Amino acid sequence: MQSILNHPLVVDLPEHKETIHALKLGNAHFKHLLDQYHGVDEEIVRIETEVEPASDERTEQLKRRRVQLKDDLLSLIIKSEAAAR
Repeated sequence: MQSILNHPLVVDLPEHKETIHALKLGNAHFKHLLDQYHGVDEEIVRIETEVEPASDERTEQLKRRRVQLKDDLLSLIIKSEAAAR
């Protein structure tokens, strides 16, 4: 069961679901960033559900990293969709 605290990319960006899937399968750099994104997201969930302790500074650092990864991934998605037109 997916936690409501998670931020899976396909849930946050449902309009790009097909592109995300294609890039995940065909672009190693995208897959690497996506794996990092999901790892950071899972770590944030563990902290927020108090499974894993962390300082506020560490939590904010992780949240900033998740936003940066999401921005990088979205940039790749948009470039891929533009190239496909």
